[in-house]
Amino acid sequence: MRTTHLEPTRLPDHLRDTQRLLFLAKHALWTGGLHPEDGNHALYHRETREILEALGIPLLVADNYAALFDRPEADFVFPLLNRGGFYNSEMLLPLLCNRHGLPYVGASPIVRGLSDDKHLTKLEAAARGVPTAPWTLFRRGAPVDVSRCPPALRWVIKPNNSSASWGIRDAHDRVELAQAVAEIHALDHDALVEPFIEGSDVEVPVITLGGEPAMLPMMIFEQADPSHLRTYQEKRDLVDRSAKYSLKLFDDAAMNERLIGYTQQMAEIFRPFDYGRFEFRVDFATGEIRLLEVNLNCNLWSEKVFGRAAISAGFSQADLIETIVSESMIRQLVGAVRRDAA
Repeated sequence: MRTTHLEPTRLPDHLRDTQRLLFLAKHALWTGGLHPEDGNHALYHRETREILEALGIPLLVADNYAALFDRPEADFVFPLLNRGGFYNSEMLLPLLCNRHGLPYVGASPIVRGLSDDKHLTKLEAAARGVPTAPWTLFRRGAPVDVSRCPPALRWVIKPNNSSASWGIRDAHDRVELAQAVAEIHALDHDALVEPFIEGSDVEVPVITLGGEPAMLPMMIFEQADPSHLRTYQEKRDLVDRSAKYSLKLFDDAAMNERLIGYTQQMAEIFRPFDYGRFEFRVDFATGEIRLLEVNLNCNLWSEKVFGRAAISAGFSQADLIETIVSESMIRQLVGAVRRDAA
């Protein structure tokens, strides 16, 4: 996997001149600042739309699933409406695209589902020797016996399918643990339980360059307190978190090689996926590294992991978005036209 000498991929003129792109995101039409519930996610969608508008390709913009109920006047789709407010919504847009035979940025529906289901992702990791915390899954409607959970002084309980720590909880005894699982089920989600691991999250952003996975510089959410549990409100900038953790470049020679190796193993499971973020919890006191989850079609905002890592690699935010769209289009649309001719 390439980690250095990364160069943006430009949209070939023959694709710019012949393709119509549909950008579909919850806040694709947003023109304001922070959203009262989704916070900076609205800024991210607005920023991406403005970059696509400047790309020079005919652009359609929509903010709801209905845009794909009938075949749109588009040739290619950039789907960012990942969390639709219902269970397993992660897969709906690529499924609707498949129904119309429309190519799109990102992995296929079944692969999106595989990465979105944290339990299945952890099974893939365990099968390949990639370390991950022990866990227990409680599907909605199945019996709940918290004695099955691995022993711990503190547990983390979260929806098995979620993003940005939405719905996350912790518990310090099995009574609290059972209550937390019930609360997750009441949100219409399966519940994943694992021991809380002190440390900080190292984020490994992966894009596609020349048709192959390439790694942008690693980032770390460095925590002032390794025992702090990061929340949805913090991640969406709905509350001040400046004293709790900060996003920085990660360059630890003792750990980088292992992280690259683990990421390579996990990336092969999901190819082709165009872009994704591989998340690890690092305990600097013990030197342990554990995979947390894999987020395909993840947040690309300039102020988050991908945008900051792209700048460190010499990409502008516009370079990053153009590269992701271009590589996906080339992969799916060039056909008989060779990549080197593109």
